[in-house]
Order: sequence, then C-alpha cells, then structure tokens
Amino acid sequence: MGHLDHATFGWLTPLLSYVMACIGSALGLRCTVRALAATGRARRNWLITAASALGTGIWTMHFVAMLGFSVSGTEMRYNVPLTVLSLVVAMAVVGVGVFAVGYGKSRGRSLTIGGLTTGLGVASMHYIGMAAVQLHGDISYDPVMVALSVVIAVVAATAALWAALNIHSPVAVGLASLVMGAAVSSMHYTGMASVSVVVKPSAEVLAGATAMQFIFPLAVGLGSYLFLTSAFVALSPSAQERAASVNAQRLPEGAAP
Repeated sequence: MGHLDHATFGWLTPLLSYVMACIGSALGLRCTVRALAATGRARRNWLITAASALGTGIWTMHFVAMLGFSVSGTEMRYNVPLTVLSLVVAMAVVGVGVFAVGYGKSRGRSLTIGGLTTGLGVASMHYIGMAAVQLHGDISYDPVMVALSVVIAVVAATAALWAALNIHSPVAVGLASLVMGAAVSSMHYTGMASVSVVVKPSAEVLAGATAMQFIFPLAVGLGSYLFLTSAFVALSPSAQERAASVNAQRLPEGAAP
C-alpha cells in the first residue's frame, strides 16, 4: 500500500486551491446575478461567462490541489486527453445548471435541477481528473466516501445557485463565495480521502505528462483567465448603473425650458 501525501508542499497547494475555488465561485455568482438582471443576448452572454468561470475555478482548484498529491514508491503522470475532458465536462455540465437557473420559470424547480446538475458536473470533473492519473499500481476508492463527496458537491452547488437567486449585494456574494470555496475544497479532499493505492514497482516508463509539464501551465493560464475576467466584471457597469447613467443624461433635457 503506497503512502498518499495530499500536501507535498505543505499548506501552499491547499490554500492556493481554495483561493482559486473562491475566485471562480465569486465570479460565477456575480455573473449569474448580472444575468438575472439582463434580458436577451446579454443574459445569455452573462450565463456563458458564469459557467466558464465556475467550471474553470473548480477545475483549477482540483488540479492545483493535485500538484501537492504524491504517492510513495511511484512516479505520477497525467493522461492529457482525459485531463482536458475533465475541464470540458466541468464547463459544459456546470453550464447546464447555470442556464437552468437563468431561464427557469419556477425558481424551486430550477434550483433543484441546476443544483443537481452542477453538483454532478463538479463530481464528474473530479473523478474524470482522477481517472487521468497514471502510476505504477492500482487505484481504488471507498464507495461511502465517494458518495459523500458527491453529496457535498450537490449541496454546495445548490447553495451557490440559491445565493445567486437571492443575494445581490457584492459583499454578500463575496461571503457566499468563501463558503462555496470551502465546500468545493471539502468535496475535493473528501473524494481524495476515498483513494487507496497499491503500488506495483516497475521500471516501465509511464505514459502521459508530468504535473509540471502540463497541469501547472494550464492551471496558470486558466487562473489568469479568472483574474482578467474578474477585472472585466468589476469594471463593467450593471444594469442599474447603466439605467442611472441614462437618467442622469436625460435630466438636463427634461429640465430645459
């Protein structure tokens, strides 16, 4: 049985992964709030941005945390196509959940469908990402811990979407994102607690890419996307701000004799 270390670099990777989860959550929630206040093409665009932000934030959280994961007695590699698939699944399935909330007529039904879909998307991303891990040995999972991690993912996603529907203050959204970041990180480490590895030493060269060859550059790129998109959202006026600006421009015309 190989010894699993989830924090090879100490608190650096858990803390950084939590920060990425919070940024993705905050951006996704803020974009969803903007979408609910918009109509037509603007609503669709805000929802697409929300889905990409949430999916990217969750994926980056997972693989930044995986940078600190090691198994004694074996090297590790990542299957590149499966790793990319996990990112696509995260964005696509989270997108379905976000659009269910954005266009649903019944809030209760939309929240249920959106939370379930988004939560399952998060869990799918995690376990597809784990399927991409290549090492000298066999990986197995504790089904009870796997089930618990899926429940945490669904509850976290539902709570986040509820916040998007009911909380509009930037400060409240920020607090909600901290809670969701903690929930998503808890889901990850609960899922990782289900992992057991039986190492089978071998001189065979593992297929795939190392974390530093592939995961690290991609995580940095996606993290940069999150920061740039956050800046765009922060600088982009809301519907209320645009309406106030229009009213301010019309006021002198109405006041003219």
